Order: sequence, then C-alpha cells, then structure tokens
Amino acid sequence: MDIIFSPDHALHQSPGELNSGEFVPAFEKPERAEIILSRAKAVDLGPVIAPDPFPAEHLTRIHDPRMLDLLRTGAAEWAAQGRQGGAFPFTFFTRGFRADRVPQTLEGRLAWFCFDAGTPLTATSWQAIESSAHVALTGAAAIAQGKRSIFSLCRPPGHHAGSDHYGGYCFINNVAVAAQYLLDQGAKRVAILDVDYHHGNGTQQIFYQRNDVLLVNIHATPDQEYPYLLGFADEPGAGAGEGFNLNLPLPWGTDWAGWSAALEAGCQRVAEYAPDVLLISLGVDTYIKDPISQFKLDHAHFTLMGERIAKLGLPTQFIMEGGYAVAEIGVNAVNVLTGFEGR
Repeated sequence: MDIIFSPDHALHQSPGELNSGEFVPAFEKPERAEIILSRAKAVDLGPVIAPDPFPAEHLTRIHDPRMLDLLRTGAAEWAAQGRQGGAFPFTFFTRGFRADRVPQTLEGRLAWFCFDAGTPLTATSWQAIESSAHVALTGAAAIAQGKRSIFSLCRPPGHHAGSDHYGGYCFINNVAVAAQYLLDQGAKRVAILDVDYHHGNGTQQIFYQRNDVLLVNIHATPDQEYPYLLGFADEPGAGAGEGFNLNLPLPWGTDWAGWSAALEAGCQRVAEYAPDVLLISLGVDTYIKDPISQFKLDHAHFTLMGERIAKLGLPTQFIMEGGYAVAEIGVNAVNVLTGFEGR
C-alpha cells in the first residue's frame, strides 16, 4: 500500500489549546505523523511518496474562498498587530448575530470562521494545511488511476472542518476534498466511513444535502462528547441527501463488542449504496488509552477493523484523522492498514 506523506506537516505546531479551563500543550502534534510513518516503514507497508501540487480550485470546490484566505493570511495579520503565539478567536459566531456579512477585522473573521479554541493559526500553518490537502488529493488521484488502496498520511486532520468553518484541529476537510476530486474524475458515487472517536461534523455539513456521497459516522455520542452540537442518530440528511447520512453514536465506555456492531451496520449500509470508491476517515482515538477519549478498543481490534473494511471489496483510500495516544498511534493506525491488506 503506497503511503502519501509530506514533511511539511511539521510546519503546523500549535502553541497550545484551551481545554477544561486551562491552556495546555496541544494534543495534536507533529510527532503523531512521524510515529505513524516510522511504524509503516517498520512493517514495510509500502513506498513513501511525496504529494503532487494541485490547483486551488480543488479546495474551493469544497470551502468558502474567504475562509481559505483567512487560513492563508490570518497568522501574518495577527503578527502584524504585534501579537504573539497563534491566532485564536476571542468571540464566536452564534444565534442572533448577523449572518449576511463576513466581518472585515481579523478578530471578526476568526470569530466567523473558527468554532473552538484549539485550532490556532501560526506563521507556517498554511504550508502544512495546504500540503495535507495535497496529500489527500494525491491519494485520490492514485485511486482514480486504478490503485486499489492508498494511505494518505494527512496532518493536520480535516473531518471537523466544514465548508465555511474550521476547528477541532482541522482546517481543510481532506476527505471531502478527496471525495469531490474523485467525483470530478468520473466516480458516480463515493462513500465515506468515518471511524474517528469524534463525529465528523464538517464532513456531514458539506455533504448533508447530497446523494452522490454517502457518509457513515461511528463516534461518541454528542450528548457526552465533542463536538456536542452535531452527530445525533436523527440526522439522516436533507433534500436530495435524505437517507445518505448515517450517524452511529455510541456511549462512553463502548468496547469492541459494541463498536464492532456499529461497524457492521455501517459496512452493510456502504454495501447497499454500492459506491465506486470508499474513503476512510481514519481516526484511532477509539483506543483505550487515548487521553481525550472514552472508548475501549485495543491494538488487535484495529486489525479486525481493517479486515472488515477489506471485505467490502472496494477501491479504498485511508485518510488520517485523529488519535492522541502518541506512543501507540503508529501501531494502531498501521494495524488497520495491515488488517485491510490481510497480513
């Protein structure tokens, strides 16, 4: 299985995040990608390939250009005002505020486009953000050209980023950009299976009214867990997309028996949809020792996960999302991939 990877991911390093009332070191850090890559090399998963460049139009097919402009220039504007650290919002857009105009000030645009206090922009963030999207696009291009499986080792992750908002360590929705690329290249139907512990709210928002992308999310219930405001079972899609969004929320403490039952339901829905391509939002923060998660999967379960996904028999692109037990992230992520390959 080819691995698409860019060392530019390390150019985004958060100065920290607001968590439970404290400003703490960021859980999403460069070591995550490096440890996964090291493990992939250790098991000889496949060759490591640098991403190709892609035109910006592939990003604007999914995201508001004004948000992309903020991601590109926000840190420089922040520094030009004499501020230190990363560019964080001070306030947040919510009900009752005007929704018909984007603010002109940097503070206003941060409030408009960013929805949490864990996703700062730094001086070199944009290069990492753009390269992560190109890692996803390069993998999608390989699938479009006939590859049966590919691993896009994206960082920063992407599934919390919506068409016009970012947060949850995510800036550009890599899996959505890849899905749209595949559709533009001739795929008629694409399925996305999101196995991250947290609900992929951004991916849901992007495709909620579309039937050319089926989205299945297996995640911690938003009654207990981030992002809290989306990801409930009664969100089936709307308009043309009704019936093409399947949320499978699970309670804190879910073990492999409960999680695998949801995986089976999700895989059956994917099989019914009969997509041309399957994309996996690969989060491994379902691991029992993950510091910010509450599920109980262990190393062997990630291998079983890959084995079940492989039974779908579809061209499959894995796109890296979350996982914050950094020491073990390589074992868990690569176990999914080797399980998929039948090793």
